[in-house]
Amino acid sequence: MDIRGLLEPIANFFAGLGVPEPIVHWGHPLMMGIVIFVMGSFVGYTGWQGRLATDQEAAIASRSSHRKLAPFMTLFMALGFSGGLLSLIMQGQPIFESPHFWTSTAVLGLLGINGAISLSKFGGNQDQWRKAHAYIGSVALLVMVIHTVLGLKLGLSI
Repeated sequence: MDIRGLLEPIANFFAGLGVPEPIVHWGHPLMMGIVIFVMGSFVGYTGWQGRLATDQEAAIASRSSHRKLAPFMTLFMALGFSGGLLSLIMQGQPIFESPHFWTSTAVLGLLGINGAISLSKFGGNQDQWRKAHAYIGSVALLVMVIHTVLGLKLGLSI
């Protein structure tokens, strides 16, 4: 069974709830826009502030904020991924043909790598792993912006 076959019963359940079409169509982009631009910006900013701040207390506070919010942002991105798949299925759209799908997959992969680096305590607090974490996170944020543009293009084409 393919992914569409696995997700169609779930999509049919949600379709049966009578959710208005504008919410099915634009609910995912609205919610994910908040996650990407509000949470993503904050996580990226606090991560870089933790690296670049010259005031030690400010650096510690930024790292603490980053460490607290980044896992939630990643969780919401993963939930948004599944919500986006369900939205596409509910609208009768193909899944794997969309560059929007592939950028979301890339973002989750990058966030997964970054989470693993963080969970390893940066390879025993090694500077090269902290640098890799910062730059991978920045690439993930850039891909999120590209993902947003592709999503808007997709939403307007459906």
